[in-house]
Amino acid sequence: MFSKVQIAPSFLSADFMNFERDVRMIEQGAPEWLHIDVMDGHFVPNLTIGPPVIKALHKITTTALDVHLMISNPAEQLDSFLSTGAELLTLHIENANGPARGAATAGSSPSIDHIEDPQPLIRLIDRIHDGGSLAGIALNPDTPVAVLEPFISLVDMVVVMSVHPGFGGQSFIMAAVDKVAQVVALARQAGADPLIEVDGGINVQTAPLVTTQGADVLVAGNAVFGAPDPLVALQQIRDAVLKH
Repeated sequence: MFSKVQIAPSFLSADFMNFERDVRMIEQGAPEWLHIDVMDGHFVPNLTIGPPVIKALHKITTTALDVHLMISNPAEQLDSFLSTGAELLTLHIENANGPARGAATAGSSPSIDHIEDPQPLIRLIDRIHDGGSLAGIALNPDTPVAVLEPFISLVDMVVVMSVHPGFGGQSFIMAAVDKVAQVVALARQAGADPLIEVDGGINVQTAPLVTTQGADVLVAGNAVFGAPDPLVALQQIRDAVLKH
């Protein structure tokens, strides 16, 4: 599907007034993913973009769109996002027991420690696959890996949040390193092989920490778009991974 260890530039840190310019620029670095954060102001305390913008982005690039749905009501909105043509849609496991609402400020996020009934989330995963997209599932920092068990064999990607979602430019949460290893162990136990993505605080120092534990896809936002030369920054992260 994709080659080993990819860096997915996060457009949360791009210039929202110049999306096409930034897409064209970042395409020169040949990423296989473009990471698009969708925030609804409920699941996370921020608002970003919706299906019309994603659909427009899909028209101007052949790079796969990795759409991260940080929304509290994915069941109601899923068809709209499937209509964008996004190659991958990621749901948050914190919605598994009903719509989750996030904190009012940065620094925390919804979490769960058990699954009351896996079937509603399984049905959403099936809807994504039936709609022609890959399906991902994300875990916030305080949600344990064990809750993934009913879904690990059904999804194409597991996203380990290494920051509390909602804002770019946050510091990497070191507990995510061990969490990646736990996801790898759970997947092997289930005979599954999903991609493992790490989202938040990725830079030249933190990227090797998670790839050595088994991460396949790294979401890098501020470290790329906040750099004087985003393409150089993208290559530096890639080089740091290759060295390890």
